[in-house]
Amino acid sequence: MDSTPLPQAETGRRFNGFWRWRQRFMHFIHSPINQRRWANFKANRRGYWALWIFLSLFVLTLFAEFIANDKPYIIKYDGRLYFPMFVTYSEKTFGGEFPTEADYRDPYVVEQIAKKGGWMIWPPIRYSYDTIKRDITEPFPTPPSWDNLLGTDGQGRDVLARVIYGFRLSALFGLILTFLSSIIGIAAGAIQGYFGGRVDLYFQRFIELWTSLPQLYILLIIASILPPGFWVLLFILLAFSWVSLVGVVRAEFLRGRNLEYITAARALGLSDTKIMFKHLLPNAMVATITMLPFLLSGSLVTLTALDFLGLGLPPTEPSLGELLAQAKDNLHAWWLILTAFTTIALMLSLLIFIGEAVRDAFDPRKTFT
Repeated sequence: MDSTPLPQAETGRRFNGFWRWRQRFMHFIHSPINQRRWANFKANRRGYWALWIFLSLFVLTLFAEFIANDKPYIIKYDGRLYFPMFVTYSEKTFGGEFPTEADYRDPYVVEQIAKKGGWMIWPPIRYSYDTIKRDITEPFPTPPSWDNLLGTDGQGRDVLARVIYGFRLSALFGLILTFLSSIIGIAAGAIQGYFGGRVDLYFQRFIELWTSLPQLYILLIIASILPPGFWVLLFILLAFSWVSLVGVVRAEFLRGRNLEYITAARALGLSDTKIMFKHLLPNAMVATITMLPFLLSGSLVTLTALDFLGLGLPPTEPSLGELLAQAKDNLHAWWLILTAFTTIALMLSLLIFIGEAVRDAFDPRKTFT
């Protein structure tokens, strides 16, 4: 690798570029209008606390492997330290007989480690989302106990571990889908509204035809061709979810494209791209941002519904919809019904409260300062 230092002029340009971006960011944060919006957001106490609760739960579940796992953090065996969460060890490593990955919950493996004066440090929950509990005599699902705080499901898997992993999976799915839908929907609405005329007319006819297609049947057809998975389901839903933002952005661009400052920008020779994304888009984003929390909650509902019907993620994935389906199939297991309902209701309620607070923040009639 070439270790020649950058010329002083190049270093200066990079530093100046970073400094300009920092100044723009600080100006954006400390601008009076954004300060007023943040004050309006905080004034909605329900939405403000809902944001912090949702962020806390989401950040916590990002480290789900360190909270619920069937592998220890650290193992000391024969004077050496092992880290099963990061490195795969065979059973032979700990005095076993098989070359396959060690099952650290197996009493034989535990005994072999103890013979060498070893020890293991476990996560708070000694189950992963796919760990099947085999050391019980009663049929699945089993009720809550000290070992399984929320019981087990119909396949003997710890419900609390599946809720933790399922919350992360649903939140990541909804966030990615909302982000990609926003990019496509905003770009499509901006092109329609700015250029208008035939571009707008043809695009509107395309959207009318596209939204009239039966999404469920298309999902069934694609699912029969492609193996179900996170990204397959994401792109199928993305193909239809981007349309929800087009109308809002299109209306803002149609309203603003003939304003005086836009006409002046054209007269000064600014390109269409700069006018669209530097002058018109900030005004359109006000209405768009207020819709994002509701779009996110809609994505979660869609994923949960598809998983409940068996048309979404594979059954092995820690899906909240699959947990809801198990609750339907085991109506005597009250802990499955209570856990599934509480988790889904909590997620959707938090997102709705956040959406209401965002709507208040961007409402120019509210002045909670």
